[in-house]
Amino acid sequence: MSQNKPSSDWHTLDKDLGRIGQLEYAAQRVSRPLVGVGVALAFVLVTGFVAALVIGTGPAQLTVVAAAVLGAYMALNIGANDVANNMGPAVGARALSMTGAIIIAAVCESAGALLAGGDVVSTISKDIVSPESIADTQVFIWAMMAALLSSALWVNLATWLGAPVSTTHAVVGGVLGAGIAAAGFGAVNWATMSAIAASWVISPFLGGVIAAAILAFIKAKVIYRDDKIAAAQVWVPVLIGLMVGTFATYLAMKGLRRVVSVSLEVSLLIGAGLGLLSWLASIPLVRRQSRGMENRNKSLKALFSVPLVFSAALLSFAHGANDVANAVGPLAAIVHAGSVGDSGTVVAIPHWVMVIGAFGISFGLILFGPRLIKVVGSQITKLNPMRAYCVALSAAVTVILASWLGLPVSSTHIAVGAVFGVGFYREWYMERRRPGRTNPDEVRVAREERRRRKLVRRSHFLTIVAAWVITVPAAATMSAVVFLALSSVFG
Repeated sequence: MSQNKPSSDWHTLDKDLGRIGQLEYAAQRVSRPLVGVGVALAFVLVTGFVAALVIGTGPAQLTVVAAAVLGAYMALNIGANDVANNMGPAVGARALSMTGAIIIAAVCESAGALLAGGDVVSTISKDIVSPESIADTQVFIWAMMAALLSSALWVNLATWLGAPVSTTHAVVGGVLGAGIAAAGFGAVNWATMSAIAASWVISPFLGGVIAAAILAFIKAKVIYRDDKIAAAQVWVPVLIGLMVGTFATYLAMKGLRRVVSVSLEVSLLIGAGLGLLSWLASIPLVRRQSRGMENRNKSLKALFSVPLVFSAALLSFAHGANDVANAVGPLAAIVHAGSVGDSGTVVAIPHWVMVIGAFGISFGLILFGPRLIKVVGSQITKLNPMRAYCVALSAAVTVILASWLGLPVSSTHIAVGAVFGVGFYREWYMERRRPGRTNPDEVRVAREERRRRKLVRRSHFLTIVAAWVITVPAAATMSAVVFLALSSVFG
């Protein structure tokens, strides 16, 4: 008995150490979200400190610092929510790892904001609320503060619920609510608001239809051909040229405003030229890559993976160039009003404000973005490189088409609508090809079983659509409450 006792003691010690190890692992899992919150809080505080140094002493110093803190909070939420629409399909298709997607998105979003971001924006008071209705500078500042806080809170809540929403719509809703609370319903430009409401339907519908059309084209011309590799050698370069030309047109329209004003016609010519060059250059590259590949769909996925990564990077750059200015617009308006004492109709965005937007988006993406990336990339419908490529290409084509038609659209709604479009098209296509429909001799699938075999998760579809519909009214209600609270405390 005495000889067996030491081994028994060692066994008990091993079990105790195992329990301690499990406890440490559990503690790390629990504390991981707290680390993200801590880093985000540190970024917000550093932003306030930097704003205080930039502004210096003055009567509006505290107001601008508070606005900078709220702007940093808003930028974090944009990174956590909005950027997922660009990188989600590439991650879901396994063309990019989560780490690679975060790195590429952080770099491209920041580059788009700092290099091609618009340096002049119309204040929201001009577009949504009549400038004459909020002539008092202090009232205007409280309205913009309320809009920033309410929109950031709403996007934060949507991220927590796992719903990708439009941050631009959240800002618009925030300004709408504050404007109504400050000056009444008559101060609102309801024609503009009607156009924004129409974009709830237009954006995802256009994105979904175009993505489904591109997927149908790829299926017909490449996937269901006897010699898939030969078909891919012909059409993949064409699709690459179309992608480059589309993004070149988009960036020429949105990203060159800081250098020169480019019309839609000139942008289309730039896109056509670069697209043609890309098509010619990619022909030998695709042939070299496809040499020796087996004649199956797995080979096609490899051919689409690299173009998909580039399209995701370009989407992030375009998003940084276009949407960051919208998010930091209220902050720029507050800085302008606090420094000049005038709300104005056109406001220059200071470089340090754009830096806040760029770095805030990067931090938000790194700390909190993976959850929404997974939702968009894999939890709505199953994506592979070809389907994800359709989503990315559809997003750029839809924005250009909407700009040409003069339709207001949301890049968030377009991208997510394109994911839905791909999924619903696959459902429709599989229903057409189901056993028993094309060949009566095949075994029929019961109706209950067909209902169960849905390729788009209806729970996510309903959650996301509901979040889209209530974004503006929810942000508006929150903003009105915040504005009234600020006015009663500091008014």
